[in-house]
Amino acid sequence: MNRLLLIAVVTSLACTTRAQSPKPVLAIPNQIVLHEKFDQAISLPKNTWLPRQGTRWSVEDGVLRGKQSSPEYQASKQDHFGYEPRLSVSATPKNFIVSLKIRFIGGHETAITPFIEFDHHVCRVRFSQKGATLLAAHEVWKVAEACHFIWQPNQWYSITAERLGSEFVMQIKDGPTLYADHPAFGESATSGGSGLGVAGPRKGEIEIDDLTIWSIQKQAKSSWPAKRAKLPTFQPVQLKKPRAKKK
Repeated sequence: MNRLLLIAVVTSLACTTRAQSPKPVLAIPNQIVLHEKFDQAISLPKNTWLPRQGTRWSVEDGVLRGKQSSPEYQASKQDHFGYEPRLSVSATPKNFIVSLKIRFIGGHETAITPFIEFDHHVCRVRFSQKGATLLAAHEVWKVAEACHFIWQPNQWYSITAERLGSEFVMQIKDGPTLYADHPAFGESATSGGSGLGVAGPRKGEIEIDDLTIWSIQKQAKSSWPAKRAKLPTFQPVQLKKPRAKKK
């Protein structure tokens, strides 16, 4: 094997390794419930994929791409204009492992977006220029944060997220691990979409690739308590008053 070919092979292997999502640390996979590489054009049935706020989603150039709603849609609304591409993947089980690659393109962040969540307003990771924040219960509680992790527009991130009962952990390859045990994580969404949800930057786009969702076994990995003990601890911070419950 000549030197140039060897360099090409080594480079290819390195890129492949970088592209792999982190291995699960909490949950034991049971069955794959959804697996999409988006290599070919597919339809997006609403029983699995639910575009939100009129935003536009399609498979293009080997990725699932989300764009803001059309100008006509925005002009017809009084709120929820769809300025940020939003999507819910309702096939996600309540307890899960989710692996995906994602990048946010263009636009600008707001006080809310971009984010990845699991059940609308139940368990949300918000990305900003101040770091990544894990939020619970309609964003009332900040339960973990990584101030040093600043998301970069147009950059792919490989992510593995897991939820088992009230425990949630998200690993970002070459980045932080966010973990918390919060009772709200075991609840269901009271409105909006269920399962994996994403929202991009305002007037920007989202691209998703290599999405796999597993159901999981009832018990955690035997190695989980030891791994959990090594994760950073965080004292929850209340960010706002809880929403009043409807009578």
